[in-house]
Amino acid sequence: MEGMLGLMKIRVKKGINLARRDSRSSDPFVVITMGLHKLKTRTVEDNCNPEWNEELTLAIKNLNEPVNLTVYDKDTFTSHDKMGDAQIDIMPFVEVHKLGLEELPDGTVIKTVLPTKDNNLAEESKIVSENGKVVQDMILVLRNVECGEVEIQLEWIILPGGRGL
Repeated sequence: MEGMLGLMKIRVKKGINLARRDSRSSDPFVVITMGLHKLKTRTVEDNCNPEWNEELTLAIKNLNEPVNLTVYDKDTFTSHDKMGDAQIDIMPFVEVHKLGLEELPDGTVIKTVLPTKDNNLAEESKIVSENGKVVQDMILVLRNVECGEVEIQLEWIILPGGRGL
């Protein structure tokens, strides 16, 4: 816990129109990395529109470390096939969280983040107050692949005794 700013909960919701890497479909799973941290979802068999609905939690020590999301097709006898990647731009979310606006009414839009060539967003992403928390839903366009998007949600968890933002 020493030196940690807090925890970032990343809800990996679903994949949309992911690339086929097997003859008829793919067996996708997601890997989130930040520095030496590496987290993985379960594999969804035979589905190019998988629903993971899994929460992965990263310990955040350095806000300048990129958060990367990579989708793979699970293969049993060969190495897993890469199905695209995206970088998660957490800075707009972190900047809003530093304002301490958790006590706003549910559904209050605090900030709208527009897609740019640098942030991998498929569409505008809203940072909102939800149940006393600040969350950001986003759909990321996968790079280095012919098609595919991944829907995620970010949530910041304050650590007692952590350095904080």
